[in-house]
Amino acid sequence: MASRQVRLRSLAAVDIESAVAHYRSDAGDVIALEFVDALEQAIERIRRSPNIGSLRFAHEVGVPELRAWSVRRFPYLVFYVPSRDRTEVWRVLHHRRDIPASFVGAR
Repeated sequence: MASRQVRLRSLAAVDIESAVAHYRSDAGDVIALEFVDALEQAIERIRRSPNIGSLRFAHEVGVPELRAWSVRRFPYLVFYVPSRDRTEVWRVLHHRRDIPASFVGAR
């Protein structure tokens, strides 16, 4: 499948802002920037190879094509749905969150 554009849903943008704010307050600006860099790398990888993520949570949250990809060196997962012409990032969540509960109302 050819690479395509990636679009962040509003909940994903809020998730990212929250994670960056957490890292800035708890670990400092350098770690927050490292998180942003790692997230950008994960999203670029998803853009180039949209079917790379795991379907592990798809059935559990009721979104058949929902895939998850890890953010390297950070305990976050990027949840996304690839389609023919683009990929939509639905959420960016800490791996210890209640993932199914985080998707209630996310559709």
